[in-house]
Amino acid sequence: MIEIRWHGRGGQGAKTASLLLADICFNTGKYVQGFPEYGPERMGAPLTAYNRISDEPIKVHCNIYEPDYVAVVDETLIDVQNVCKGLKEDGGLIVNSRKSPDDIRKKIPFFKGRIYTIDAMTISLDCMGKYFPNTPMLSAVVKTTGLMDEESFVRDMEKLYSKKFASNPKVIEGNMKALKRALKEVKGLE
Repeated sequence: MIEIRWHGRGGQGAKTASLLLADICFNTGKYVQGFPEYGPERMGAPLTAYNRISDEPIKVHCNIYEPDYVAVVDETLIDVQNVCKGLKEDGGLIVNSRKSPDDIRKKIPFFKGRIYTIDAMTISLDCMGKYFPNTPMLSAVVKTTGLMDEESFVRDMEKLYSKKFASNPKVIEGNMKALKRALKEVKGLE
């Protein structure tokens, strides 16, 4: 089983990304969970979302305290939360940042696992004309975890977006551009 914890702020799409990841992994025949946890719902407030993905039925139903991966949708949360809390020593931290993985490591020298970065802001602004970091972050999570092959991921996401945004094809086009570009721009891969 792979467990992923997402850290973001309300309105950035961390919850949506975790639910989309659950949908596409379910389509590959995996057992999945995708759920958020947040306090008072308001734009900009910190929130946490979770994913469990397994080849076997998942029998645990609680928050994730020792994730294999942590996706940080808002880099500023590194300064106000211990986003690495419980992250497995050999786990991966995926951060939305223009910085390099080495620059992020300087902020959290106690974490010895792998660090990846993706400039989700630039990608989303270039491809969609607005700041929606969840699509590039979703790609970065798929790329770093190896949960599914990239072709299947792109194909399944296009189907999901086609249903979700059927009345607005421009949104589909922008999201697909961001999705594909992000797969190529993850920093920190060996």
